[in-house]
Amino acid sequence: MKLGIIVAEFNKEMTEQMLAKAEATSKELGIETTVRWVPGVYDMPLQAKKMLPSVDALALLGVVKKGLTAHDVIVAENTARLAADLSLEFNKPVTLGIIGPDASQEVAADRLEGYAKRAVKAAFYLVKE
Repeated sequence: MKLGIIVAEFNKEMTEQMLAKAEATSKELGIETTVRWVPGVYDMPLQAKKMLPSVDALALLGVVKKGLTAHDVIVAENTARLAADLSLEFNKPVTLGIIGPDASQEVAADRLEGYAKRAVKAAFYLVKE
């Protein structure tokens, strides 16, 4: 199985930890990975569309922390919607390992490894079905 992993550079100190867990989980499952970095979560759908023809599934990894405006909600909701649309368009899993919206620093830190691991496992099981 070929898994594309798209990682947001925004909140990089956190997303690097997510990527490490995603790669370790992939290795445990015997999954070949290709990693691409994008500036932020909002930029993931375009990279996803570019990668989907050459992989069996994608896992999106990012952190969208609560801000002073509704920006975090807009970013997370639109990214999730577009990821679902791409999954249906290409008939391939596009799984979300995106923390947020409305996540504090502490909440995000507590969820890093779990979200990354679940995104990889979901992609793996959906391809194997």
